[in-house]
Amino acid sequence: MNRHLLPAEIDLLLDGEVGFGTAPLKAHVRRCEVCRSELEGARTLVRQLEHLPRFSPSPAFQQKVMARVQIYVPWYIAAWDRLRVLVPQSRPARALAGTAALSVLALITVLSLAVVTRLDALIFAIDLGVMRLQEWGSSLFTAAVSAALGDEALAAIRSAGEFGLVALVVLLVLTTAGAAGLVRGLARGRGR
Repeated sequence: MNRHLLPAEIDLLLDGEVGFGTAPLKAHVRRCEVCRSELEGARTLVRQLEHLPRFSPSPAFQQKVMARVQIYVPWYIAAWDRLRVLVPQSRPARALAGTAALSVLALITVLSLAVVTRLDALIFAIDLGVMRLQEWGSSLFTAAVSAALGDEALAAIRSAGEFGLVALVVLLVLTTAGAAGLVRGLARGRGR
């Protein structure tokens, strides 16, 4: 062998391994001063380590360490653990719970199929309800504007179209803000 021993080879000799692979290593150590000193240094270290006092952690060591460790639990595992608590322990109770769950799922499936097959009727009913709600809101708005401003103002707003409606809303907002400012000013004047 025309090289020095590797750390793993020194470990083999330290451990007292026997076999056909260790004979060349032992022969090399007898010839090489550098490897012999490395092996002796390792043996000295092992002897010193063996004479160190033995100690063991306290019984609460594991609990203290694990209390500080943050363990990531994926949401699906946490959900499964919580659901597992709800599963009955006895075989007959599990069979009963499974039958009840399958019955509920079958009922939901039947109801879903009934709704999906009647989806066009449901959409028609919703559309009709929305149209009626829009008509009711429009008639209510028309009656409120007619009562507040008169029929002539309502006819002018209708003839102006969307622009007239926007102008009316802006006028109402400005009028309300002005009235609030006036009331506030009067209240401040009386408080002095």
